[in-house]
Amino acid sequence: MEAVVAVVAVLFVLCLALGAYATAKAVGAAKRGVDRTVNQARRAVEDQALRAKSFAQPGPAGELAQLRLTLRTSMRATQDALHAGAAEDESLKESVALFDRLSAHGHELDHELKRLQSEPDRATLAERLPHLTERTRRITESADALRWAARDRARRFADDDLDTLSAQIGVEADALRHWTSARPASDTPAWGEPSTAQPRAGTPAAGTTGSDERTTPAETPRPDSAQDRPRAALTPPGRRPPYSWQKKPRPESTT
Repeated sequence: MEAVVAVVAVLFVLCLALGAYATAKAVGAAKRGVDRTVNQARRAVEDQALRAKSFAQPGPAGELAQLRLTLRTSMRATQDALHAGAAEDESLKESVALFDRLSAHGHELDHELKRLQSEPDRATLAERLPHLTERTRRITESADALRWAARDRARRFADDDLDTLSAQIGVEADALRHWTSARPASDTPAWGEPSTAQPRAGTPAAGTTGSDERTTPAETPRPDSAQDRPRAALTPPGRRPPYSWQKKPRPESTT
């Protein structure tokens, strides 16, 4: 009895532990989903604000907003493309590592541009703007190069797979239509057609005689014998044996 109680207690504790683990995993997944949604919403709001500032604020402030918007758009697109491709192509992991190093420079530049947006000294801001534009261009060009290289690689693999698949489908289609393949012509002439076989060397052709043969009188045709007559193609039908279910013929009346 004590053993049964101990087993039940152990099972109850295991159930509680599994329930707590599943609850923790579910809460963590829900929290990550909420954080992801909040981050996406915050990024969308910031992008809309930057787009509005780039059109509404003239001068260096508007140019800074445009630089931040260009930088964020390029880096986010490259990050999504590399992470999506790395899940299927192991060779993109090195590209992801390079992009992580590039992201550090991108985040640093983005923070600097964000600080300079509230800079009251417009003259100093105008002096530093060409250098900031050059840094933004270099970072975005590197990010774009990684993104387009990953896309070209994925498209190349897709084209190669499509070519192989098309070749296999062509072979299978030809195998399914095997009766349409060209048949070799037979050398045997059809029935009723003259033979086109060439006479062998040394054999005189039909209707001619050899140069060394003497002319002999035409032989008199002999009457056909019984053996030379062609046999009938079919054996004449004999009397069929009567069957048990057939009626016997009645004798004719003699009267």
